[in-house]
Amino acid sequence: MWGKDKGKKVDFDRHAGKTTMISKGSEISGDVMFEGGLLIEGVVKGNIHAQPGTEALLRLSEAGVIEGDIRVPNVVINGKVLGNVYSPGHVELASKAVVNGDVHYNLIEMVMGSEVNGSLVHDQAEPKVKASSDAPATKKGKVKANDIGDSGVNLAAKSS
Repeated sequence: MWGKDKGKKVDFDRHAGKTTMISKGSEISGDVMFEGGLLIEGVVKGNIHAQPGTEALLRLSEAGVIEGDIRVPNVVINGKVLGNVYSPGHVELASKAVVNGDVHYNLIEMVMGSEVNGSLVHDQAEPKVKASSDAPATKKGKVKANDIGDSGVNLAAKSS
């Protein structure tokens, strides 16, 4: 139960060579869209989005500040976030993390000292659903007699 790692850890080396850095002293105003890794040590005034379908990683250092929402699969926060966090993968809140907003997560790791001034919302990863070809086909809103089920009511009967 305690101490057993049942979740998937974030692979920092996976993004080596594909990491963008916003250095300390830099400030960006506007939304940021990225893939690979993003390391923020400066200030971003805007939303952070990862390219859909990627295993992107956002790292916010102790000096970093984000004023906006975060929508990234894997997030490591050790700075300040003024907005909501949406992560279908892994969220790690380090000891200096301060989030003023809600954290929507699938897996979360919080270190003593981290702070969330909002709600923690567990969102399970959505399974990929295949389109079913077993669904009954109807035309022009009419129900076929063999599609009425066990109710015994024929919905396709004419009304007078």
